[in-house]
Amino acid sequence: MTTKRSPEPFAWLLFSSGGMAAAMLIPVLLLLFGIVFPLGWLSAPSHDRLAAVLTHPVTLLVLFGLCVLALFHWAHRFRYTLYDGLQLRKAAPVIAVLCYGGAAVGSVIAAFVLIRAL
Repeated sequence: MTTKRSPEPFAWLLFSSGGMAAAMLIPVLLLLFGIVFPLGWLSAPSHDRLAAVLTHPVTLLVLFGLCVLALFHWAHRFRYTLYDGLQLRKAAPVIAVLCYGGAAVGSVIAAFVLIRAL
């Protein structure tokens, strides 16, 4: 007898890794490019140097991973906010498809934008 496996552990894995990546990397990037460099506390990298770093395949892969994980973290959090916070359990399948589908579409868009950077 085989039992049907739930995809729920995979969703929780994406949620937790997305939360960790977003909590560790996004604040550092915002601090550097939103406060430190504009205020002149550190010298900003030159345009050529920054362009070289941002077009490197490893950098693009890291940025893609950050986008994907952050989107799936949002999708899982928003799904359970609708389920538990707004008590919309009757629409559970539709909400799950819209949330995770939106994260998947956003991931495809992120891949397209990053590939165009090459």
